Order: sequence, then C-alpha cells, then structure tokens
Amino acid sequence: MYNFYYDESEHSRIINLSTITGENYYDNFLTAIVGWDSDKEAEIKQKYLAFEEKYAERKKKGELKSDTFKSNQFKCGFASFNKPNVEMLNDFLSIIDDDFFIYLFVASKIEYVIIQLFKDYTNSIFVDMDSVRYSIVKAILTYRPTEVINSIYAEPEEFVSSLIDFFTQRIELNKSNIVLKEAENNAFENILMILQDVEPPTSINWDYHMSFVGFSSLLKSKRIADYSLTIDKEGNSKTHDAAIEVGIVNCTEVDSKEHFGLRIADMLAGIVGKMMKSLYHSLRNESNNATVTKTLLDKSWFKVSEEQLCLYKKLHHILLEINNDWYKIYAGNYSDDLISLLALLDYMNHFKSADEIQKDFDMHPEYCNTCMCRRLEEHFNRIHSKLPVEPVVPETDEYFRDNKGAKIYFDVNKQPELVINEGHTKYLVLSVGFDKDGNPLATIASEPENKCFRLPEQLSEWAMTVIGMANMGENLFPSEVVFSLINGRYYADIL
Repeated sequence: MYNFYYDESEHSRIINLSTITGENYYDNFLTAIVGWDSDKEAEIKQKYLAFEEKYAERKKKGELKSDTFKSNQFKCGFASFNKPNVEMLNDFLSIIDDDFFIYLFVASKIEYVIIQLFKDYTNSIFVDMDSVRYSIVKAILTYRPTEVINSIYAEPEEFVSSLIDFFTQRIELNKSNIVLKEAENNAFENILMILQDVEPPTSINWDYHMSFVGFSSLLKSKRIADYSLTIDKEGNSKTHDAAIEVGIVNCTEVDSKEHFGLRIADMLAGIVGKMMKSLYHSLRNESNNATVTKTLLDKSWFKVSEEQLCLYKKLHHILLEINNDWYKIYAGNYSDDLISLLALLDYMNHFKSADEIQKDFDMHPEYCNTCMCRRLEEHFNRIHSKLPVEPVVPETDEYFRDNKGAKIYFDVNKQPELVINEGHTKYLVLSVGFDKDGNPLATIASEPENKCFRLPEQLSEWAMTVIGMANMGENLFPSEVVFSLINGRYYADIL
C-alpha cells in the first residue's frame, strides 16, 4: 500500500486578461505529488512534525507552508538565501529520502490558451502545429506584446491580426542581430504563413484533468495498484473529481492542516515554483526587448557557499534521481522554465565544492547558458518527433509489449517472420517500426492478441518512408496493406 499527497503552486483557476497582466502573475502551473510505502508513514510523520516544531515561529495560521520562503529570497537562486533559510530548506530537503516517490506536473497557462485557439489545427507533413504553438507561446511570454495579450480576451476577433502585426514587427527588429535571431525569424515567418481563420475559444477555464494524466502513467509504470491519493481541499471538488475521471482510485480531499503529507507536497511545489519563477525573470530582457541581445544569468547566481551548493545537490537528487521514472516529471510542450531549472541543477551538481565554482568564475553565466540552450534544443527537437515514445516495460525476461499489445522480443531472432506467399496477401497493419538491429517490423491485428512480425529486409525502405510520414504528423495506420511476392521481390501497398 502506498500513500500519495497532492498540492499545487501558482494556480490561476480562471485565466483572463486581469490574471495574465497581474503583477504577481506567473505563467507556469505546478503540481507536486509525494508518496511512500504506508509502512513508512509513521516514521516520515515523526520527522516532518519535528521539522515543523523546530520552525514553529514561522507558521502562519497554524501551518508551516512554502510561502515562508519569500520570492525575493530566490532572486539569485539559492545563492541569495540567508543563513536561516539555508538551514531550514536543508532540513526540509533532508526529510525526502530515497524511499519517496516524487511526481511533478508543469503546464503553461498561455500554452493552454493557445491550444484552445488553435484546437482545430492538426499536424501534417506540411505544418508542424506543435512547433507552431510552442513558438507562439514562447514569443508571447518572452516579449509580452500587450496588443496580443489584450486581444485574446478583450477583442478576440482581432487576435490573428494582432499576432500578424507583432510577428511582422519582431522579424524586422531581429534583423539588427540576424546571427543571434536567425532561427527565431525562420519560426516567425512560418507562423505568418499559416495564421488564418482562428476561432476564439469557447472556454479558457483551467482543465483540472491534466495534472493526473502523467501521475496515472507513473503508477502504471511503477506497477503500483494499491494506493491512496489525498488532495489538499481548496473550496471546491473540481480537482478531486478530475482525478476520479482520469481513473485515480481511492482519492479523498483533506484540509492541509489535518495532514503533514499535504504540507510536504505544498513545500516542494512552492520551492520548485519559486526557483522557476526566478529563472524566468532573470533570463528575461526587462527592457521590453527593444534591443536584440543575449540574456545570461547574473554572476551572483554562482556566488554560493558550501551549504548553498548542498541545496542544489539535494534538489537535483530529489527531482532527477530518487525513484526516477519516465513519468516522474510531466509537462506540456512549452516548459522552458522547468527545463532551465533542470539544466541549472545539472550544472551545479557537477561541481564537487563551492571552491571549485570560484575557478573561472566569470565564465559561469556563459557555461550555464550553454547547458540550458542544449537542453532546450533537445526538447524542441523532441517536439518535432510525432512518433509515440513510451518507456520499455518488460513483461518477462524475454519480451515487452508495444502500444498495440504485441510482444516484442529482446532477442530479435525470436521475433516471428511475416508469412508472405507468392502473389498477394492482405493484412490489417496497426503499426510499423524497427527492432534494435534495424530490422523492419509490422504489428498485425489478430486474435486472441495482436502480433508483431519481422518484415523482409527488402521492405526496409518502405518502412522507413511510412515512419518518416508519421514523424511529420501523417500516420497512415491502422490500414489494410497488401504484401506481395513477385519474381523474388517483395512489395507493400497501403489500401
């Protein structure tokens, strides 16, 4: 039996013009879920209540929550933490040991709006709408064009024209530093080519289901079937109802005052959220982006003591190492602040001591920026890939199953070959792929379960072609396929 606890940070239940233009608005919504084996509940409770007792003077309305760490303390990450906050955060992070399960969900509120605006647009071999949406969201959050943001809510009929005006103006401004902004201009020019007939969304209230989709997959990946989920009660039951609708069972709502697990989740969500928020402001050109320049973290981010470096290492261990899983961190396409945070944690974690950081000190902003840009580029490249990528979960030592339920053997020689007799044979093909040795595979509909077969090597080029089309958003399967063997040559024709 496993016990899980859910809380949120930076949530805006209703997304409107006043929300987005508000002084304290931050684009990312975060969910944190923490959990453990129920046998460890008493031990963890004892540790956390002792932590709360130690810092009882910092409680507010009877609770010790993440807002005890003020946003201005994160101005330069952990480097700007004073000694009392360093000690307190270290004590909190030390409670989270290797037996914890951690789940984070991050979603851009602006991306959610843009998804609604472009809900009728789909990927094709001609237009990659995932990349288009990503680029539009990034541009809005980077440059904060008032006319565009205002038109989303105040004048939705003007939204497309305001976007066109903004991107046209931005392309001209970027020409002042085309070396730095060439890729951005190419993206903006592609956006201008496809902006047409966008209908305003019928509703842009927050979707409560998203937080639980990745968590449900995490439970399946970890093979956890016996569990409970406790959600911090926030005045309505929409979050609880969404969890049930996604398929989360044994789910209850409790006031965070009544359970320490909810306060642990709140603390973790708040710390991660404030770090991401600080990175966003530190990496944003606050001069309204009138000039085209590279924005780096200030050197102050890297003036860390041994104790402050230890905080980075502990947060790195918690987010990137403890009970690691494909679904541990689940995010939308636009998740640049999250990716920047993970890159910063990677960068700081590779130093053995604070003294080592002082060597070549002036270059850290450049080096860290390179690390962040590399992670962001990898993420953007993944967005281009439309092939479904899932973790390999072995069912036995011999095989795992693909997303159609067919067995894929680790020993490629055990994979059966598809029988193609002289003449023509028709099959219902569900998917096409390659094994680890580069042999083409086809999953065929059959009873009582679907089966995956090796195809003749001569069909490798055909398999590569259909996979390439799927990778550009044009998935041809499931379809009936006629496989032919004529004069010693194999052919495949999709009906």
